[in-house]
Amino acid sequence: MSTGTHRVAILVYDGVKLLDVAGPAEVLGEANLLGADYRIALVSTTGADVVSSIGMRVAVDGSAATAPDPDTFLVPGGDVHPRTPVPRGLADAARDLAARAGRVASVCSGAFVLAATGLLDGKRATTHWKIAGELATRYPKARVEPDALYVRDGTTYTSAGVTAGIDLALALVEEDHGPDVSREVARSLVVYLHRAGGQSQFSAPLQGPPPRSPALRRVVDLVTADPAGTYSLAELAGHLNVSTRHLTRLFREELGTTPARYVESIRFDIAKSLLDQGHTATQAASLSGFPSYESLRRVFARELSISPAAYQRRFATARREETG
Repeated sequence: MSTGTHRVAILVYDGVKLLDVAGPAEVLGEANLLGADYRIALVSTTGADVVSSIGMRVAVDGSAATAPDPDTFLVPGGDVHPRTPVPRGLADAARDLAARAGRVASVCSGAFVLAATGLLDGKRATTHWKIAGELATRYPKARVEPDALYVRDGTTYTSAGVTAGIDLALALVEEDHGPDVSREVARSLVVYLHRAGGQSQFSAPLQGPPPRSPALRRVVDLVTADPAGTYSLAELAGHLNVSTRHLTRLFREELGTTPARYVESIRFDIAKSLLDQGHTATQAASLSGFPSYESLRRVFARELSISPAAYQRRFATARREETG
């Protein structure tokens, strides 16, 4: 868990989307009310203020070059760079900040800025589904996953369109301060909403730290992106280009479980998130990949000793109050 001050540098530029900036910043600001100490600085390439995509001026705290070394460096998106090349000055500023940061993140088309620096070469990444193809074409060394809500590859994070930056920021808060803090932030901001579209908008962080092995982290990404998919041992091994024996050994040695049980645990966390969002237990079972409500109920009984409905009554997010 992170303690002490955590510096966050957000690189803004003309045409940046305000929500890509404000969404993650609000998450971090809300976490500060719960004991975190995120210090957010908006920086531009020259230190001059910028104009957002809707024409509002964004005041900055200074230039990228003079900003203190950030613990987290984030690039928000904008409509301009999927259509035009990333300017050299912006790419250089991003490269400099990334080299000085503990971790690097992008929201939506901010992935184009990271890719222009070479930071996504050989790494898994995502962006808004509408421009994922363009990202893959323009930067073929990046392994683009168009259906993912957000993707972590080592210390590099990329997220899908606009409000997915909030989901990403919640994941960063959880990494720094644990699931209780991130859950309270989400409830306070009332952001557990099911969003339709090609990228299933739900995030279900697993209990405990992410797996150390890249292959096992890939399993988390695969199942989270498409929880209703089929993930037999042979199919998982095929996705990861490893033998079934090697994959089984990885699960046993690092996580002390089997591939099937781990996939079930990911689906279980997704189901809990869906229940928090207000879905019925039957809907949660279907959307999280369980073959039936009964199979979901059995897992809840085994893990929590309560039914999905009882869990929802106890732990659901804030409901709209009734008015007289």
